[in-house]
Amino acid sequence: MSDDVLYEEGDETEIEAISKPASKSKKKLIIIVVAMLAVLAAGGGAAWFLLGKKGSAKHEVAAAEKHEGKEAFVDVPAMLVNLRTSDGNPHYLKVHFMLVAGPNATEQALKDQIPLVLDAFQPFLRELRPEDLAGSAAVFRIKEELLARTHDALGEGMVDDILIQDLIQQ
Repeated sequence: MSDDVLYEEGDETEIEAISKPASKSKKKLIIIVVAMLAVLAAGGGAAWFLLGKKGSAKHEVAAAEKHEGKEAFVDVPAMLVNLRTSDGNPHYLKVHFMLVAGPNATEQALKDQIPLVLDAFQPFLRELRPEDLAGSAAVFRIKEELLARTHDALGEGMVDDILIQDLIQQ
């Protein structure tokens, strides 16, 4: 019987001793890898945060320098339009905005063109539904559409931006 046995009774403790360090070393390796990933993630997040802030500040300074002393704002009278509804109940939208004169425009030239701008906005605003005004991105979408329609009506370079002062739905 002793010929069939591969190890003796005293060998069990040696086998356990050999297998335990292997499991401890795996645990240590996992802990080290997780710690390294955490440090890398924290460093990357800090770099993104700090570099993102610097880029934003640079953009603001560049925009301010670009328009310093040149920017003209033209106040457009508030518009009140009916919104399209499926339930038949009346819904209204009041929009008050300002135009920022572009490099090819003067304040007086924009004031003279306000009727064209209002005429370009009417079809778009009347087709809006109350659902179109829901959510945080609604103002951005409306602003972009109004700016595109302004460029179509007046041409490129006349208006740089549209500043929405009031957007009230009733």
